[in-house]
Parts: sequence; structure tokens; C-alpha cells
Amino acid sequence: MSDKKTPKMGSDRVYKTVFTEDMKKDYTILVPDMLPIHFKLIIKIYEKYGYHMELLHNTSRNVIDEGLKNTHNDACYPALLVIGQFMDALKSGKYDVNKVALLMSQTGGGCRASNYIHLIRKAVAAQFPQVPVISLNFSGLEKNPAFPMTPAIALRLVYAVMYGDMLMLLYNQCKPYELEPGITDQLLARWQHRLGKLLDGNDYLSPKPIYKAMLNEFAALPRSKEKKPRVGVVGEIYVKYSPLANNHLNEFLLSEGCEPNVPGLLDFILYCASDLINDARLYDKKTKRTLIYDIGYKVLYKFQRQQIKVIEEHGVFQPPHDFEHLRRCADKYINQGVKMGEGWLITAEMAALAETGTKNIICAQPFGCLPNHIVAKGMSRVIKEAYPDANIVAIDYDAGATKVNQENRIKLMLANARS
Repeated sequence: MSDKKTPKMGSDRVYKTVFTEDMKKDYTILVPDMLPIHFKLIIKIYEKYGYHMELLHNTSRNVIDEGLKNTHNDACYPALLVIGQFMDALKSGKYDVNKVALLMSQTGGGCRASNYIHLIRKAVAAQFPQVPVISLNFSGLEKNPAFPMTPAIALRLVYAVMYGDMLMLLYNQCKPYELEPGITDQLLARWQHRLGKLLDGNDYLSPKPIYKAMLNEFAALPRSKEKKPRVGVVGEIYVKYSPLANNHLNEFLLSEGCEPNVPGLLDFILYCASDLINDARLYDKKTKRTLIYDIGYKVLYKFQRQQIKVIEEHGVFQPPHDFEHLRRCADKYINQGVKMGEGWLITAEMAALAETGTKNIICAQPFGCLPNHIVAKGMSRVIKEAYPDANIVAIDYDAGATKVNQENRIKLMLANARS
């Protein structure tokens, strides 16, 4: 095991244990639970390349307490939860701390995961200095020969995102109406298993027949024709998707007789790619990296258009928003140069949801997250002015916030929706 010392900004230092090639064969890599559907597919991809990963599901109050003990209480709530989930797992006795590593994604943006790696390493090094923290990123923020981002892995990850988005969309449009309790969850589990096998080979590269098979099987589920209120969920990426962060918001909406409408992860990836392209235009400075991102954006957008077309041709389910349409929605209210956090994307998602009939919108955000308060809560008024029947509520998630208060605010919003 090779240890390196990495200087911290300031006077103290953080000990950085590097994940090495010889650790690969017998180490368990723990992954925080942000996107349960997508991350299960991603874990299957890395199993193909010899990595053993495990998605964390620890959600007790002790996770929050560990986060509060091991990072500053003014740190963003997602950072606190990720650190708490890691520390709780390492102290649980379930894992050999000499044979375990931690994985955190980095987006390359101005906040969230891009800056969490240091906070995680600082917390872990104080009690478990032998545990490596690995960065998963597409932008070259950190490079590790023992955990590379090869073109083959990157391609599989992109397809895992698209298939994960499709599964999430179909699940949310079927689960509220199922006539046989649990049947949608069973079909979801079968498709996760099947997609895991497809991603192990090369059949995943032909998505159209896979999409059609998914659409046909979900459409065949016996469902009620009852009309239920559709509720859009936007916000900070971790809080929007993670059941731990949003107190199982999706399950709560289902229990309240609603149909959740959660935008896909591919929109966020396209948003990140478009930001660099926007910068080149705004600041008149094009680089080789700009060209690469421009090509990547066009390829990903083509993939999204293909998925939307297949769903539209099938005719049963509502497709996701076209990303170029989201950009046009944003341009009505906010400049695409606003890119801290989820930036203009949240404004665009709220506008697109209201425009296409999803009038009830929950904006899930960490308490005190300045970028998201500006582009979400701060922009809700202009969305309501454009769509007077839009029913938008901002829900803050924080270590000190109670689930009861959050759910009561959502219930009030739903009461307004039903009336």
C-alpha cells in the first residue's frame, strides 16, 4: 500500500492513500447511494473490469450524526450525507477497513462533488488513514492508473445513464397505476439484471430494440386508467435523486397518490457539456477541450433524440424533454452563462414541466445552497407569472430539518393541486 501526503489549502495536511493495482483484486469499493437505478448498472460495468463495488443503503439517523461529527456543519448537506454514509459504513464492522476503498464522482463544476473529495479524505484520514478515496470523473480532475476512465468504460457509462433514465421514466409512469402491488418493482429488477448482462457484452450498443422491448413490457403491465396528479421534481442533483437526501421523496409522492416526474440524468450531463461550449462563446476563447466537448455534446444529444423518437413512436408513455428545448426554455428567463450548481438547468426544467402539463413542481435543494436558491426559488416567481396555474414549492433539506415539516409542505402543495 502506497501512501502519499497531499497538502491542504491552509496549514494542516490531509493524508492521501492511493488506490493501487494490487488492491483491485480483493478490495471492496463503497459507492454512495445517489441514483439507485443508474448506479446498479454502473456497478455492473465495473465488475466487468475486475472491480468489486457495493452500493451503500445505510440511511439511519447515525449517517447524519457521523456527517455532523466529521465535517463542518455549514458544509452543504449532500457533502455531509456522503461523508456520514461513508463513516457510518466504515464503523459498522461490516467491512474490513484494510480492504475497502471509497468512490466519489466529480463533475468539474464550481460546487458539490468537485470539492467533496478533499472533505471526504480529511474525514476518513482522521480515523481510517489506510482507506483510499477514488475519484470518478470525465474531466481529468484526478487520474489514477489503477482506476482509469478508458473510452470503453466511458462509452458503457453513457449507455448506462440512458438505460437508467429510461427505466426511471417507465417506472414512474407505471408504478402509481399498477393494479397488482409490487409488479412494477419486479419488472424493474428484472430489467436491471438484464441490462447488467447486456452491458457486459456488446449488445448494449443497439439501443433501439432494447428500448422497444422495455416499452412493450412496461406497457403490458395491468394499470389503472385513473388520472393522478403529476408532480415534477427538480433541484440540486444529489437531493433530487438520492432517497437518503430527500427522505424518500419518490416513495412519499407515490403514497400520496401522485405520479412523480423526475428529469433524467442525461440532461445534467448535457448541461455540463454545454457549459464549456457556452463559455467559449461568451468569452470568445475556444480550445481543443471545447472542440472535444462540442463533439461529445452532439453525440449525446443524438442519443437522446433517438430515445425520445422511440418513445414517441411507441405512443404509450410521455418522453423526456428534448435538451435543446430545455435550452430554449431557459433563454426566456435566464442566461445560459449562469452555471454554478445546476444553474440555468433548474429554471429550464421548471418551465418545461409547466409548459407540458406538469403544473405541480417540487424544487428539492440543500438549505443554504446559494446557487440553487437563486436559480430555483429565485426564479419560481417568473415561471408562475408565465404559467399562473403552476404550483411550485421549494423544499429545503438539511440536518436540522424535520421530515414531518417537509412532508406537510408537500401535502399543502398537493391539496392546492387537487382543489
